[in-house]
Amino acid sequence: MTTVITAMVLVAAALLLLGVRALFVRGGRFPSGHVSDIPALRSRGIDCTRKLK
Repeated sequence: MTTVITAMVLVAAALLLLGVRALFVRGGRFPSGHVSDIPALRSRGIDCTRKLK
């Protein structure tokens, strides 16, 4: 039972830390996860597959 509670606390902490910018900064948003929004991948010519449809 201790393992389950520890796992739940760790997941809650991770979600809170990931959402700090979105929750506490005015106009904050979660960072984009789209490939086409990452400059390093764009410079290598890697593009989002959703655009190909």
